[in-house]
Amino acid sequence: MLPEQLLEWNRTEADYPRLSTIADCFAAQAGRTPDAVALISGDRRLTYRQLDERSNRLARHLQSLGVQPDTLVGVAMGRSEALVASMLAILKAGGAYVPLDLNFPKDRLSVVIEDAGMPVLLTTARSRARIPLEAGGARVVDAEDAAIALESSAPVRSNAVPAHLAYVIYTSGSTGKPKGVMVENRNVVNFFTGMDRALGYGSGCKPGVWLAVTSVAFDISVLELLWTLTRGFTVILHDEEGPVTIGEELVRYGVTHLQMTPSLARMLTLDPRAYAALGSLQQMLLGGEAVPAALIRHLRQVFAGEIHNMYGPTETTIWSTTCPVGEVGSFVSIGKPIANTQIYILDAEFKPLPVGEAGELYIGGDGVARGYWNRPDLTAERFLTIPELSDDRGGNRRIYRTGDLARFLPDGNIEFLGRADFQVKLRGHRIELGEIEALLEKFPGVRQAVVVLREDREGDKRLVAYCVAAATGPDAASALRADLAAKLPDYMIPSAFVFLDAMPLTSNGKTDRKTLLNMPPPAYGSGAPQPGDEPADETERIVARVWQQALGVSAVGMNENFFDLGAHSLTVAEAHAKLQEALGREIALVDLFQFSTVSSLAAHLAGSQAASAAIHLSDRAARRRMARQRE
Repeated sequence: MLPEQLLEWNRTEADYPRLSTIADCFAAQAGRTPDAVALISGDRRLTYRQLDERSNRLARHLQSLGVQPDTLVGVAMGRSEALVASMLAILKAGGAYVPLDLNFPKDRLSVVIEDAGMPVLLTTARSRARIPLEAGGARVVDAEDAAIALESSAPVRSNAVPAHLAYVIYTSGSTGKPKGVMVENRNVVNFFTGMDRALGYGSGCKPGVWLAVTSVAFDISVLELLWTLTRGFTVILHDEEGPVTIGEELVRYGVTHLQMTPSLARMLTLDPRAYAALGSLQQMLLGGEAVPAALIRHLRQVFAGEIHNMYGPTETTIWSTTCPVGEVGSFVSIGKPIANTQIYILDAEFKPLPVGEAGELYIGGDGVARGYWNRPDLTAERFLTIPELSDDRGGNRRIYRTGDLARFLPDGNIEFLGRADFQVKLRGHRIELGEIEALLEKFPGVRQAVVVLREDREGDKRLVAYCVAAATGPDAASALRADLAAKLPDYMIPSAFVFLDAMPLTSNGKTDRKTLLNMPPPAYGSGAPQPGDEPADETERIVARVWQQALGVSAVGMNENFFDLGAHSLTVAEAHAKLQEALGREIALVDLFQFSTVSSLAAHLAGSQAASAAIHLSDRAARRRMARQRE
């Protein structure tokens, strides 16, 4: 039996509609508030009745194409009312949706489409060109086709039950191939109840206005788009490609709730208007990566509402623990388990550890997913049944091995301590370093590759690849970067490539990653300016100096792409704030993405008509620019 103290902390039993699916929950809410505004997307507004009827029509069409319980249906479109209607339609038809991030390279989208074996893929005319239509043989359907509008809007019946799949989300895989996590309806419906309790939502609570900013390819979008719509919220869909910023939307729509990664929160604090707008929120949810205590203190200068730190892997259905954050010390706890969830911290022999002692974190309960799509070996490795972890009622449930290190605090809260393996979190993205390493070692001439996450400046984390290769130097680094860019999401491409004669080894002959991390910071920039590559005027000097500070490099060439030097969303936000201060005027944030060299940005800022001619963007670079802008 487990210690009484651990049993007490894990007594999280709560009733929830165990016989209901997500579609049932939404239909019930649409029946209660048919005329309330459900979605706002640009200048489009949909009431609950309109969204319900629109998704019913599409669901009926999907059923005519053979979609039934546990059928996987791809969703490939930008954040819009069509996206939300498509997700609901798939669930109503009985199927499970597989979100595809259009920002990913086509090669990676092809891998996901082929692995999922989806018979149907929903898209829109706007998004169709960004999908590898030849992959997997899926039937491509325009979710906005006029013929679908002729279908009946009456409620749709399916044979789906809570044990059927709701979605399959692909995450980074250590073998070089992404893996699909299978999450059932029952997992999600239980999660909804967990959020009701954690966020204080219940009968008599007035729904608020939620700004949805997360890509549907990340499971935290389920809270933004589905929990909200089963609870009567008005959901504002942030258009990542539109001109309106998050800060402007917070004010325009009177947003009350916002969920984001700590990286995005930090980015918003660098924009004075967005920072001030955060003060009007009622609840702010932070998760997806460790929350720095300094960030909480900074947010508290403008925000007096509730801040919740959220923790949980995709395999246990979005968030598994929550912590209402008050006064913070040196760290921010990840809190306690949500409804019907159990947390265990175990040693190498799967025995519970005493309070205060660090071990590996395991999660049990109704949020534990079915497993990995078509990966029984990996499912058996990560989803375990341990008889010794029976509860006080004799229960014996599956638990998920997270690979995270943690410890219980005396009050039952949990302190997150990092990873036990080579998985990392970078700006909210979950990355298996082995996936990048496997692709690097397939490149001709690369004998060995090790990727690490470095933080050479506080708050500025970057991937760095160390390679033992036949060819070295700038040309080799460029070739490796280009090869990875065709296969991986932008956030998984290392900011620097360092070539070594041999990898450092530990005493037992394994790669010594600690030695790599203790090496001097790599040269992210190009070093000293080459003759003729110095700033030509004062504007170029200001732009170059600002980017040097933001990137932490000694020099920036006039025609070097900022993103090839390691720029990401946070560095762009930092450079944007400093540039406005240095020039004494407002500058559109999008300009820093569009004009991504010193010469082109300076020319644009100087009002030169030749600015557009100074930009030379390949298709890959254009995709990368869009990735940074969306991020």
